[in-house]
Amino acid sequence: MTTGVDVRARPLPMPRGPVSCRVIATLADGSAGSMRADSGLGHADPLGGDLQLALHVCYELHYRGFVGVDPDWEWDPELIRLRGDMERRFLRCLRAEVAGGSDADAELDAVSVAEAGEGSVAAYLRDHGSWDQMREYFAHRSIYHLKEADPLAWAIPRLHGPPKAAFVAVEFDEFGGGDGERMHSRLFSDLLRAAELDSSYLGYLDDVPPETLATVNLVSLFGLHRGLRGALVGHFATAEATTPPSAKALVAALERMSAPAECVRFYAEHVEADAVHEQVLRRDVVGGLLDAEPELAADVVFGIQATELLEGRLAAHLLHAWSGGASSLLAVRESRLHGVGAAPATMDG
Repeated sequence: MTTGVDVRARPLPMPRGPVSCRVIATLADGSAGSMRADSGLGHADPLGGDLQLALHVCYELHYRGFVGVDPDWEWDPELIRLRGDMERRFLRCLRAEVAGGSDADAELDAVSVAEAGEGSVAAYLRDHGSWDQMREYFAHRSIYHLKEADPLAWAIPRLHGPPKAAFVAVEFDEFGGGDGERMHSRLFSDLLRAAELDSSYLGYLDDVPPETLATVNLVSLFGLHRGLRGALVGHFATAEATTPPSAKALVAALERMSAPAECVRFYAEHVEADAVHEQVLRRDVVGGLLDAEPELAADVVFGIQATELLEGRLAAHLLHAWSGGASSLLAVRESRLHGVGAAPATMDG
């Protein structure tokens, strides 16, 4: 039997620049309606830590919020206006970096045949990774996996007919098929505890780089805008198509490391389930959506390409750090990560 689910909100994170400082300080000290228009946004890097953290904080108000923050901030007009400015900068940057197009089938063919080959994070961890590096990987992924499937749920009222039914069927599995013990977010919480890591919601928010935050922000960005529903569907189809090969490689890595069973279980769960989900999403959700609304094809392609772009940037960050013998986190706190939890009985690297 697993332990109880942690449903608490977390405290506000530490700011990383003028934009996040303004947002976090106002949320901490002000009441809804006190946000000032001047945020220093004009010089912020769209993919940098300051803007990505500020955006993540704004999005989190739609999920659990933060300790001591007035819930009325969720729809504060000035904060929503600032969030919109940040989103436009983020989207312009992404659109400038991807190829675009409208052939969703070709894009999904390309990601579907991709495997966890040489140069991928999963292959590195399988062949060379250490237990400490695997635990760092868990810390990065905790920002999304502890809310897994929640950002995707925004799409449900924005889809109709058979695509909606198929989308909900896949989401039902993500939420454990009605069994709270099998929700993917719950399985990842079990994984963190077994690895002797912080399993609290957003427990590593202050430790992860902007590359990690951007991969999570992308899903909330797509989900919270009806006009980007096609992009959200493209993201979901990409995630389900690329997960089985990477999960299989991670299972092999964890078995090589003699990792706890809970760690293996999370990724083993995704090897077969997501292979089925990929087919449902591609045929019934993407196919059904584009049959009904063919004008969304370019948005679906954008969702696929933006997902691959940001996942590629995160992979490059991880591999660069690890290949140089450095931590991939912003600040390794010995009591929270590397100093807690002995290595499994047998491990390489």
